[in-house]
Amino acid sequence: MDDTDRKIIGFLAKDARRSLADVSSAVGLSTSAVNERIRRLTANGAIRRTTVDADPHLLDLPILAFVWIALAPQADEAAFRSYAAAHVAIAECHHVTGPWSYLIKIHTRSLAGIEDFLADMKKHGYLARSETIIALSSVVDGPFILKEGMV
Repeated sequence: MDDTDRKIIGFLAKDARRSLADVSSAVGLSTSAVNERIRRLTANGAIRRTTVDADPHLLDLPILAFVWIALAPQADEAAFRSYAAAHVAIAECHHVTGPWSYLIKIHTRSLAGIEDFLADMKKHGYLARSETIIALSSVVDGPFILKEGMV
């Protein structure tokens, strides 16, 4: 990957609908060369997906919470990872160092949605203990990707 590839990814990250002609003009390559680079970057995994950054508030998901999770000793970690990847409320899930196993970012309609999320984790036998932090506002926030079944 070179600086031109990074520029192309940067332009697409800001606006994935940006035309190839616009990107090619900005990086000084032909549209076919930019198209080939995008194809290669997608094939090698540097570009994982092209998506829409939705507004969770306008989708009636105004509650943003971060949940520290300690997995239960008997929990199957591979099964938990699959569960986390498929769960509609989970926007991000990170394996972390320290006293916790994972840090999870969730979006819900209400505070009761956080309780429902934790109850579901307990029901599946994944949760030993947790600590929840509710975001009051976000100064910088990453893209929100709506999962199927979320609304």
